[in-house]
Amino acid sequence: MKSIFLFFSVIFCFNCIAQEELVQSVYFDTNKFQIDEIQSKEVVGFIKSVDSTRIESIQIYGYTDDIGKEEYNFKLSTSRANTIQETLLAQGITNKIIVTIEGKGRILIEDDMIENLPEKRSKNRRVDVVLNLKPLPKIVLPGFYTSIQKNHVVGDHIYLENVLFEKGSSVLTIEAKTQLDKLAKVLMRYKNYQFEIQGHVCCTPTFQKEAIDRLTRKRNLSVNRAEAVFKYLIFKKIAKNRMTFKGYGNTVPLKKGAEYDRRVELVITKI
Repeated sequence: MKSIFLFFSVIFCFNCIAQEELVQSVYFDTNKFQIDEIQSKEVVGFIKSVDSTRIESIQIYGYTDDIGKEEYNFKLSTSRANTIQETLLAQGITNKIIVTIEGKGRILIEDDMIENLPEKRSKNRRVDVVLNLKPLPKIVLPGFYTSIQKNHVVGDHIYLENVLFEKGSSVLTIEAKTQLDKLAKVLMRYKNYQFEIQGHVCCTPTFQKEAIDRLTRKRNLSVNRAEAVFKYLIFKKIAKNRMTFKGYGNTVPLKKGAEYDRRVELVITKI
């Protein structure tokens, strides 16, 4: 049975700070706790589609229908939760942010109050993956810059003016390397900054968010551009644990011309 996405936001107010949750449910066949390749890609894709700078923690809760003994259902729900955890870890999701893996057992329902009992039970044979997102900055709004500043806030974007790529390429140009050399020197001065390297592309159809890298022949061009900058900064002695990288495809166009969308930006994630 395929997984179905259930996206919703839950807003709590504590000292006027908004806490947001996103939830995806993965559904299982009767007495089963394994998932297929399609389900695996969907649940991993759900997490990777979210801005990684905002994910605070992941919680995994397993459930079963109301058929069978309580002890058996508890073990089955726990196995289902463990399956999802193992799937995420195998795809590179760090275990540090998975704070809960719990089997909740069976969900009881009143037979005489349910019109479509089989369908209701099928919805209870599931695992809920809960993403807890960090609140967006409220006091100081992130800004957009063309160079590293002395006093950044989390969320600030640094647009690298000369780190542009040829169409279909993830290879750094001479101009790009020159700017990255200067950038590395500044980053060495402000060693408290951690950041995400964000890759972008242009000129793809609206239904196709990512472009093909002509070097690899794979549709991962924005990721490769971000990784190219990541590797170059490591070469320039910037600590690896200060940086992450991610491709955003064509989802964040500057609307200044195609050449400006073949770019890489930095986003401050921690100060």
